[in-house]
Amino acid sequence: MKLTWYGHSCFRIEAGGATIIIDPFLTGNPAWDGGWEGPADGVTHVLLTHGHNDHVGDALDILKKTGAMLVANFEICMHLVGQGVGEGKINPGNHGGTVDCGGFTTTFVNALHSSSFGMDGGKNVYLGNPAGLVLHFPDDKTLYHMGDTDIFGDMALIQELHQPEIGLVPVGDRFTMGGAVAALACRRYFKFQTVVPCHYASFPIVDQSADKFVEGMKGSDTQVLVPEKGEATEI
Repeated sequence: MKLTWYGHSCFRIEAGGATIIIDPFLTGNPAWDGGWEGPADGVTHVLLTHGHNDHVGDALDILKKTGAMLVANFEICMHLVGQGVGEGKINPGNHGGTVDCGGFTTTFVNALHSSSFGMDGGKNVYLGNPAGLVLHFPDDKTLYHMGDTDIFGDMALIQELHQPEIGLVPVGDRFTMGGAVAALACRRYFKFQTVVPCHYASFPIVDQSADKFVEGMKGSDTQVLVPEKGEATEI
């Protein structure tokens, strides 16, 4: 599996014959100034955890250019259909559901957050409930993108049901768990082989480093990977 982080919560995953981009907030991302075209090159799937602008990001442009499959909750899918995405290109789901994405599956699990899209004129459009996404590959590791969330006890059930080996974990505080709490979640509820912190060092009002998370994970058997933005890493 090849993983590339583009700052905030945007990741590109290459595995199982698929090229996946999750939460493609690239244009306007303070942590990324390389545009969306490069990260979107060859993308086959666009996955969205929830509807906030800093997660939907460039999804519409990427979907229109690449013809990729959109995997998201029903409300997000239909919102983007209304913006010009073809109905034949959407693969909607919701909490507890698993969808076949061709080469891998995606399961929608809980996340403690909110979800809406800010439109011109100050109007917010409701876009369903936020989710975490568990990606199962037949011949590769299982990956869990937590989305934006706080810690919650039912993370234990996600571990029991899915046994994710790779965790993409928000650590920036204010809108998600902070680093110390995120480390507690990983140590108490999961048996990750590798964890990658995200949702930090972007906007000034979130934590500017993953140091609290790294410190909280000391002594754990889990590898903490703090990647350089835009650089692919084999996991």
